[in-house]
Amino acid sequence: MSLFDRQPPVVWISRVALAFVWIYQGIVPKLVCQSPVELGLLAHLGPLYGFMCSVMGYGEMLFGLLILLSPWRWPFLLNIAAMLSLLGFVSLHEPGLLTEAFNPVSLNAAVIALSVIAFISMQKHEA
Repeated sequence: MSLFDRQPPVVWISRVALAFVWIYQGIVPKLVCQSPVELGLLAHLGPLYGFMCSVMGYGEMLFGLLILLSPWRWPFLLNIAAMLSLLGFVSLHEPGLLTEAFNPVSLNAAVIALSVIAFISMQKHEA
């Protein structure tokens, strides 16, 4: 029996959606087309922000794969903590982004909701 067989479909739908978000956000605005918004946010971290953007891009891709392929529930909790932390960082350093179209509030809320759904579904399935 594979990992795919042992989990309810709602968990896999959540996994695929979350992995897509993390992998896309790692590749497109950080590696392929370094977004001025991303670079502006990372500039608050110090002079190596361009390098940090690439490192974060690869890290986000790896985290997306972890969410997609790991048999554990804890990555969903880490995902929730990451979304809340990133939202706090944006709120502190670039609060104007919170009112833009497709802003961090709406994206993070959806990502957190998918993580909660997957976490609870896995917990019920294990019981």
